[in-house]
Amino acid sequence: MLPPQPSPVSFEHLPDGLGIGVASPRLSWTLPTGTGRQTGYELEVERRGGVRRTGRVDSAEQVLVPWPGDALTSRERATVRVRVWAPGAAHPSEWSAPRDVEAGLLDPADWQAVPVSADWDEDPAGERRPARVRKDFHLHRTVARARLHVTAHGLYEVEVNGHRVGDETLAPGWTVYPHRLRYRTHDVTAHLTEGANTVGAWLGDGWYRGKYGFDGGTRNIYGTDQSLIAQLEVEYDDGTTQVVATDGTWKAAPGPILTSGLYEGETFDARLHDPAWATPSAAGTGDWTPVRTGTRDPATLVAPLGPPVRCTEEIAPATVTRTADGRHLLDFGQNLVGRLRVTVDGPAGTTLTLRHAEVLQDGELATRPLREATSVDTLVLSGGGPLTWEPRFTLHGFRYAEITGWPGELTAGQVTARVYHTDMRRTGWFECSDPLVNRLHENVVWSMRGNFVDLPTDCPQRDERLGWTGDIQVFAPTASFLYDCAGLLDSWLTDVGLEQLPDGTIPWYVPVIPGEPMWTPIHPGAAWGDVATLTPWTLFQRFGDRELLRRHHPMAKAWVDLVERLAGPTRLWDTGVQLGDWLDPAAPPDDPAAGRTDRYLVATAYFAHSARHLALSARELGIDTDAARYAALADEVAAAFRRRYVLPAARLTSDSATAYAVALAFGLLTPEQRRPAADRLAEIVLADGARVSTGFVGTPLICDALADNGHLDVAYRLLMQTECPSWLYTVTMGATTIWERWDSLRPDGTLNPGGMTSFNHYALGAVADWLHRVVGGITATAPGYRRLSFRPRPGGGITWARVRHDTPYGTAALSWELTATGMTADVTVPQGCSATAELPGCAPLVLGPGDHTLNTAELGAAA
Repeated sequence: MLPPQPSPVSFEHLPDGLGIGVASPRLSWTLPTGTGRQTGYELEVERRGGVRRTGRVDSAEQVLVPWPGDALTSRERATVRVRVWAPGAAHPSEWSAPRDVEAGLLDPADWQAVPVSADWDEDPAGERRPARVRKDFHLHRTVARARLHVTAHGLYEVEVNGHRVGDETLAPGWTVYPHRLRYRTHDVTAHLTEGANTVGAWLGDGWYRGKYGFDGGTRNIYGTDQSLIAQLEVEYDDGTTQVVATDGTWKAAPGPILTSGLYEGETFDARLHDPAWATPSAAGTGDWTPVRTGTRDPATLVAPLGPPVRCTEEIAPATVTRTADGRHLLDFGQNLVGRLRVTVDGPAGTTLTLRHAEVLQDGELATRPLREATSVDTLVLSGGGPLTWEPRFTLHGFRYAEITGWPGELTAGQVTARVYHTDMRRTGWFECSDPLVNRLHENVVWSMRGNFVDLPTDCPQRDERLGWTGDIQVFAPTASFLYDCAGLLDSWLTDVGLEQLPDGTIPWYVPVIPGEPMWTPIHPGAAWGDVATLTPWTLFQRFGDRELLRRHHPMAKAWVDLVERLAGPTRLWDTGVQLGDWLDPAAPPDDPAAGRTDRYLVATAYFAHSARHLALSARELGIDTDAARYAALADEVAAAFRRRYVLPAARLTSDSATAYAVALAFGLLTPEQRRPAADRLAEIVLADGARVSTGFVGTPLICDALADNGHLDVAYRLLMQTECPSWLYTVTMGATTIWERWDSLRPDGTLNPGGMTSFNHYALGAVADWLHRVVGGITATAPGYRRLSFRPRPGGGITWARVRHDTPYGTAALSWELTATGMTADVTVPQGCSATAELPGCAPLVLGPGDHTLNTAELGAAA
């Protein structure tokens, strides 16, 4: 009997293979339990009516393996399966279950569709009522296969014969539209029928032309049209084809959405809605007029690199309270990102107003932190019976909602909060014996969910929601443990490269939109610009994708070369606009960059760190001359850092926690300087009562700087602190997400008066990476977790912890518990991987794939 089968193959970093934009997609699989390691594999590819097998390939590779054979052509479909050999096995495993891959439109010449929009006059400076567009068409035979390739200038939702196509929202997402507009491919075979058919689309402004950004926002950032680009390709049972593409024969009409904006919310008048509007029965009804056609370079249409935004969870209100004046206040018990879905019945013209906020102030919604993002949805009832409705083209960040105008009494079952974010696969879990730490970790997860909405944003609720480069630079290690975010971040980094200025400057946020006066014109800034070097390296380490590292290497090199020019022969980056240790808790509310740490010390430290990682990347890519050059540059910058910023006895010119944390974590000190610097860092922390004194730069580094240099106990003192400012202070104040400021909500219950006061910012949650690696004890020691270290370092009164991560090779897990005689630990090493386990007081132990139970009493005796 043959051994069990490996997992079905996956393609690139995508959840499925439909509409893939890569002609030669790489393949990954995990090994059957008990394989140990793979000595060979065989791939079978069924395509073009034939089957080809590679024969046995002697290789241990199973992640991102090259495509076998010729590249796919546009629309081509293939079915792939794999089998593997284990050491000493006489026979291969069973074949994996088959998995299909189908290319999208790989050649610009494949596109016939042009943008179509409403052909009526609009005020480009004001709010514009969204349109719907539709096309009636006839199919003359039985449909064998049909694909809809679709995107938009703005946002869209498509219906075919009255059936919703797909389940994503805010499609096509936000990219640097002039260069990359993402389209998605849908299988719509089941929606079509022989005879009369209709395809229609709702349209929304979105990021393309909606009001977006600071200080009142900017309209029409990318254009003034609101257009659908769609190509329906039908294959009949006799092999003939028909194409229905957006062109001048489509029709447009105003829809029942009166206004819609990502910040503002949405107004829907159900009296104006015909549910059959996108069916053949609606032909000839309504005010449908010819569309206006536009232009789009089809070379800019790209397939997705990751999953779309979807509803991933529904949450019922924890409480519903009716106020004296008849409003209903709902508490969902969790700060989330999404929309309300209501089921309601009432007389025609009844108007419901839905308002949203993250926190309450004096029992009312605290909307000041939203700034100009009003976050109000309005529903006007038709009087035609019960209606279930939610907005289409907006999202809100909220825990609390207020509904005004509800007819009668509102019950919890009539309102649901629907949670939306990029539908990434969850890959990381952590829990321990301390409930406050568990809630902290859960807060980190929720903040990632709320801010990974097609791109990594800073916050999801106020008039901002931008792809800040510094925030994800510090958070990427945590993000890549919790979720499979490789595709999303690869796509976003592609846009970072497109937005990089000719001189190498990386913008503060990507995509770039107007941000006067502080953020426009763009200046190079440390920690933010270093996303170009550090985040591709993090993704390579966590996902094992060397090609991702290669793709973004030119961007990284241009960034470091720019900083080298700015620093000049001194190798000190001590000029220009710098944000320093942004949101240091000592900084005043109106000046978040005015922290305790010299911002140029931070800039020079990051210069050395980025140069070092550029050298590491070049070495991985086989660019030996660059590897040597940038390693030497990193050494020169580190030496310059010591000359300028390190005083006798290893004191730093900025005697702050962040200064010592970056110097230690980035390896900028000599071996002799490290211990006294670490001792001084511990003194600073303890002198402040083990409260946090770091901002965006120092916070991700300080626990490692302490724990790796003889002060693990002080790192745990920081972690377990509950006084403000601290991680657990926010938990004790009822936080269910990570806050932007340590004191977004102050101990007296008042809001921080600063203009930046978000209750959902993931950056300060970067400590979760330390929870995974140090408290939990799992660390990748080779790209993609091919080799792992299991090294829990308990402290802080935590008596047990469980951590699990679905690596590209399979599940790695560690569960440890302190006992009267030491520690017991259950360890899982993924098939195809190797590991070293090092429990407290014991020598390192080499482990192979599989499950292992370890006990320090036994290991200590054996040693």
